[in-house]
Amino acid sequence: MSDGLQRCFVLHRRPYSESSLILDVFSEEYGRLTLMSKGARSKRSTLKGALQPFTPLLLKWSGKGSMKTLRQAEPISLGLPLTGINLYSAMYVNELVGRVLAAEEPMPALFHDYLHALTELAQCTNPEPALRRFELAVLSALGYGVDFLHCAGTGEPIEPTMTYRYREQKGFIASVRRDNLTFLGDELIAISERRFITKEQLSAAKRFTRIALKPYLGGKPLKSRELFISRVGLPKARSIGK
Repeated sequence: MSDGLQRCFVLHRRPYSESSLILDVFSEEYGRLTLMSKGARSKRSTLKGALQPFTPLLLKWSGKGSMKTLRQAEPISLGLPLTGINLYSAMYVNELVGRVLAAEEPMPALFHDYLHALTELAQCTNPEPALRRFELAVLSALGYGVDFLHCAGTGEPIEPTMTYRYREQKGFIASVRRDNLTFLGDELIAISERRFITKEQLSAAKRFTRIALKPYLGGKPLKSRELFISRVGLPKARSIGK
C-alpha cells in the first residue's frame, strides 16, 4: 500500500474488462508500478479524463502483488500542453521509462528528471536537447557509469580537439580511428555537462545514448518511433529515440 497520496504520472493505459483500466505508472517514491483502476471507463467515473499520460497526479493504491489496486486519484493540474513532434518525443520518454526501469524500484531523482524533461518538451521548439539529457539521466540512474572527462587509458583530462574511441565497460581511449564509436573531446565534455550548443554535440550525444541504451532496450522496436513514422514520415522521426 502506498503511504498516502503519491506524486505520479501515467506512462501507459490500456482497457481491462468492460469498465476498468490497467495503468503503468511512474511514481516519485515507489518507482514504476502497475495499477488496476476499477470502473475508470464507466460512464459515471470521474477519473476517465484525469488518468491520462502527461497529467500530474496524486494517487493512492493498495495491494501486495505485482498489480496494485488504485484507491484514490486527484489531478494536480491540467495535462502538459504537448503537440506535434514534442508529443511524440514525450511518448518516447514514457516508453523508455516503461522499458528499462525495474518494477517498484524507487528512483526519486529520476522522477524529477522526468518531470523536468516533460516540462521542457512542453515549452521548447527543438525536443532533442531534452531527450538527450533525459536519456543520460536514465543511464546514470541505471548505474551506467562513464567518465567523459578523462582518458581511460592514461587518466589524463580529455582534450577538446582530440579524438577518443568508446570501449564498453572501459570508457574513452585516445584514438586516430574514425568510426561510429569515436568522439571528439569537445563532444564528450558537452555530454558530461549535458549542455549541447552545436548540432555536432547533439548528434554525438544521440550516438552515445543509442550505443549505451541498446542493451537495455534489446531488439524490440520502439512503438513511439513506429507511430511517429506512420503519422509523419521517417526523416523527422530519426530525432525520436533510436
